[in-house]
Amino acid sequence: METASVLLQSRTIPFGFNLKCNQIVSCRHFNKQFQSKGFYSHQSLKSIQNPSSFSLLPSPLHKTRTQFFSPLKCSFSDIPSSDSPNPLLKPFKNLSFDSVKSSLSELTPIKIVKWATIVSLGIAATKWTVNLAFSPFFWMYFSWSWLFWPWFVAIALAVYGLYCFRKHSIGEASIVEQLAIVTSVFAWLTLVPPAYFNGYLEGWPFVFFFVYHYFFFFNVSVRKRLYGDYYARPHDPKWDVNPPKWYRLLFCVGVMVGHWLAAFEAPELHRIPGGWSNVGVWILIVVTLLMQYNSTLYLAKYSEKVVVPTAVVQFGPYRCVRHPVYASTMLLFATYCLALRAPLSLMFVVAVCLMYYEQKAKLEEVLMVETFGESYLEYASKVRCKFIPFVY
Repeated sequence: METASVLLQSRTIPFGFNLKCNQIVSCRHFNKQFQSKGFYSHQSLKSIQNPSSFSLLPSPLHKTRTQFFSPLKCSFSDIPSSDSPNPLLKPFKNLSFDSVKSSLSELTPIKIVKWATIVSLGIAATKWTVNLAFSPFFWMYFSWSWLFWPWFVAIALAVYGLYCFRKHSIGEASIVEQLAIVTSVFAWLTLVPPAYFNGYLEGWPFVFFFVYHYFFFFNVSVRKRLYGDYYARPHDPKWDVNPPKWYRLLFCVGVMVGHWLAAFEAPELHRIPGGWSNVGVWILIVVTLLMQYNSTLYLAKYSEKVVVPTAVVQFGPYRCVRHPVYASTMLLFATYCLALRAPLSLMFVVAVCLMYYEQKAKLEEVLMVETFGESYLEYASKVRCKFIPFVY
């Protein structure tokens, strides 16, 4: 009884469970009976008629000013939850033997050939990808000079270059992003092909990687010299003379294929002779760079906003050929093939450039005749070579 008196005088809040009709059942032992307000010692528990309406609520036996715990609510429902349909199994829901049989009966020989071709190509592509992915030479090319050329760097550079080119097409590319475009293109022209066919990199591929950069930035360096930045100025769009897009795309593909053919045709890099045997190649490189630089400089001097000519240019390289900028580009590609000792690839690249630049030169000359008239016709009759000196 001493324990009971202590509990009765304690400020601890005893809890009970409210089952139904506010009937209270104490949490203390049933052999302990206390006379307190609101507690019925001899009430019996009635069976629950509706299990779904069963609720379990903590209820204090004595009301106090402060409630230390929020009421705990528990509910039980006898309604089973519906299983949500699995979207992965939805196509197989109505699958049966009759449906499969009807689908097979509708196959024609053309459909069989088509699907067999698709499956065969898929298997071949999967096998090639798996073999390539597990090949150590796919991921890392190396030489004894400890110069590494990882494939994933080249692929990442190409992806980033495409992203920057998309920004450049809408006029939002920064200087660094424009440099990334050029670097990714020249890497896949001069570095990746010989690395793929040789297993390492050394010699001429590195030289031409930087020569291509130096060659390309002559145009933007002229803009920097004239305007203080590298951005093209707004001008009359009629001077943006270009063949159709598909023709330009074929030209880009042809140049890329020509460089890969050169790397395939060339001997192994360590077998390419050095020393005095390459004097002619170095001379061609210097001539190419000087022709490009002087052509761009003279064209900008007699042009407005660099791309809009104000007079017929007849000085510098324009004394020998009518289109020295295009001629220097062709000479650059030809020098690369000569450095790698790939004569067949040289003829292929030159043929691709001649077909493309011939169409572009025709469009430009029509526009020049419309703008300058007899002045340009007189110049064309005096300088009859378009791209190659002494070749009309």
